Amino acid sequence: MSRNILITGPPRCGKSTLIERIIARVQKPLTGFFTREIREGGKRKGFSIITLDGKNGILAHENIRGRFRVGKYGVNLNDINQIAVPSMIPGRPNELVVIDEIGKMECLSPLFRQTLESVLDSENPVFGSIAQTGDRFIQKIRERKDVLLIQVTTANRDELVSNPQFYTL
Repeated sequence: MSRNILITGPPRCGKSTLIERIIARVQKPLTGFFTREIREGGKRKGFSIITLDGKNGILAHENIRGRFRVGKYGVNLNDINQIAVPSMIPGRPNELVVIDEIGKMECLSPLFRQTLESVLDSENPVFGSIAQTGDRFIQKIRERKDVLLIQVTTANRDELVSNPQFYTL
């Protein structure tokens, strides 16, 4: 049985919503973070980081200038390192680590990649989402023997909420 469950699927198929619905039913301590769209005037302008204990930061935004970019978005490595990464470090043995998501932006941070591997190697279970495609690092995470990878689609996302595998974490 896999200790870590990662869901994957095309953008906007409901991965984050599925994670939220599942962790609302989990009866154990949780730590980690979500990413959310930043919308201004009805248009996506970037992405925020929201930790399960209420900290907020900017993952990426059109207005961020710098060498770390994914598409039109400048990536904020400082907030990844200072807000997302600390939330991934479990504080107790049975704590479930929620990581939404393991994607190109987050993986630009060497500290994020190092912490992710450390948490996946730990005794704490990880539940999160991972990009469908990506560089060698993302592919390596997807192919780990201790990771159960579940494909999410708009057709199966609602029925996945009752999948018993999620509640064995």
